[in-house]
Amino acid sequence: MKPQLIIFGILVAGYITYNLFFQIADDRTNTAVNIIYASVIFGYISFLAYSLLKKMKK
Repeated sequence: MKPQLIIFGILVAGYITYNLFFQIADDRTNTAVNIIYASVIFGYISFLAYSLLKKMKK
């Protein structure tokens, strides 16, 4: 479970770094990138929950 948490931490750190330093000048494009990045993070959270439930079932 530890490698998955490290990957999650890297994703969150990347999201924060993007929003602090590497924003796109166009507001619409920046919002789209934020939404897509957040969707990837939430999708990874659901993958973590699914894999944890699968391990608990065994």
